[in-house]
Amino acid sequence: MTRAPRAVRQTGRMDTDVLVIGEALIDIVESAEGDRELVGGSPANVAVGLARQGHAVRLLTRLGRDERGARIAAQIAESGAVVDEESWTDAATSTARARLRPDGSAEYEFAIDWAVPAASLDGTRVVHTGSIALFLEPGGSAVLEVLRRAADTGAALVTLDPNIRPALVGAHEVALARFAQAAASADLVKLSDEDAAWLYPGLDADAVLHQVAAYGPRVIVMTRGGEGAVGLGPGGVSAVDALAVTVVDTIGAGDAYMASLISSALDDPAIFEDAASFAAALRRAAVTAGITVSRAGANPPTRADVDERLR
Repeated sequence: MTRAPRAVRQTGRMDTDVLVIGEALIDIVESAEGDRELVGGSPANVAVGLARQGHAVRLLTRLGRDERGARIAAQIAESGAVVDEESWTDAATSTARARLRPDGSAEYEFAIDWAVPAASLDGTRVVHTGSIALFLEPGGSAVLEVLRRAADTGAALVTLDPNIRPALVGAHEVALARFAQAAASADLVKLSDEDAAWLYPGLDADAVLHQVAAYGPRVIVMTRGGEGAVGLGPGGVSAVDALAVTVVDTIGAGDAYMASLISSALDDPAIFEDAASFAAALRRAAVTAGITVSRAGANPPTRADVDERLR
């Protein structure tokens, strides 16, 4: 059953525009020239992308007190986002070994530890999560509870990107149930065509969008790589082409797209009610993701970069 709409709060000064909860790690990218270590993790990438769009962002994650953890924290801070003090742990910082396929996409091998303390929603306009953080225990259940609390109290908008990692999410029926529970608390859900194929094998894009909508979100977007994206929102189903660029690699593309959608919701809450605003948000997200895939690693653009490309 669809919940009553919750408006993005716009009065008063907010301590945090967005609370992002999820993994931050080091991507070890294999190439013919040798390994490169880059700061990554889907939620961390979203936090960076949002900060580069000019939003106040707090990242609740899990970082080791080691050189890799320090590198992650430095890059998060450089983007303008803030790492929550509760994120630090004595465990080693997590890693993901990324092997690039010929088409520029990546496959991953993870070494990750995930636990997260209770999160405060005070002064928060949006709470975002997804990826490993939603599925891997013991942190996954705590994350789900935060989403439920935000939805039940109306404290913040909830956004979600499942970003399925089959090796880490457990059995299909368990992961699907967790995704459905999280989506029931969400206002906006973004998933990739690969996520959709894993969650709902055999369903076409339109059927997936309507299936996810049945859980309760007001806006659902499915990205389709070079084929652009399709979304279900005000006015029904809308499609947008991908930005035409030379693809360097696709690491962080979906995260940049997600960050842009959240940014649009903060800038113009009408995306939940007005078809033209929703279409504009899809276009902006396509440009944001396109700029990202034209660069090496997860390196989302600034607001100025996107605005310039949209002119």
